[in-house]
Amino acid sequence: MKSGFGDHVTAALDGHVAVVTINRPPHNFVSVEFMKDLADACEAADADDNVRAIVLQADGKSFCAGADFQASDDRVAAGMEGVNALYVHAVRLYSIEKPIVAAVQGAAVGAGLGLALVADFRVVSPEARFAANFVKLGFHPGFGISLALPRIVGEQKAALMMLTGRRIKGEEALAWGLADDMVEADALRGAALALAREIAENAPLAVVSTRKTLRGSLAAAIKAQTDIEHREQSVLRATEDFQEGIRSVNERRPGNFKGR
Repeated sequence: MKSGFGDHVTAALDGHVAVVTINRPPHNFVSVEFMKDLADACEAADADDNVRAIVLQADGKSFCAGADFQASDDRVAAGMEGVNALYVHAVRLYSIEKPIVAAVQGAAVGAGLGLALVADFRVVSPEARFAANFVKLGFHPGFGISLALPRIVGEQKAALMMLTGRRIKGEEALAWGLADDMVEADALRGAALALAREIAENAPLAVVSTRKTLRGSLAAAIKAQTDIEHREQSVLRATEDFQEGIRSVNERRPGNFKGR
């Protein structure tokens, strides 16, 4: 397995664990290009017979703070064509057959939350912040969140997150089942790697087979759900509320929404 995938993703082999690192600090905002590189790295790990589990981690202050709507040159921020391309790579990530452990520090917001939900397990620091903040932007959840989040925390808690845009910190995430372990920030990567190694100790064919049974047709369901999300987002992106949502979030104030 090669070590570099584009400008912002690297991979290294630690025994039978592939450690995939996002390196677009400080906030690792999503882009079509980096998500493609990330999917490429995870697919390479998936195809490597030496790899039995994957750790997904990120450099910088945030795990992934979602889309940067202030970036005029970003395809995701620029329009729905870029968003659709992003979801193609989301489906690729959900199609990985080997277990993924995410190490989450700081913000996992919007599409960053979606990326964290791709993993089977999430190890977090107390400072981790999970948010489906789309309604604060006048937007609809994407990246398959409207399917994946209820699957993990239940419909009621998922509705609470998606309809309020509330931020859930590490301790609450652990209590909800959104996180599987919480450790101090300086122990985060070690704890994620330890969990991945625990998985990798087991018979690899049995692990993949069991995971396939547990996940069922999740990748296909995510594809169908992102098609629905994309349709709803396309409608909302053309509204005045979306423009106000972007302004209000950038200005760190409540939105003055008009319902049009």
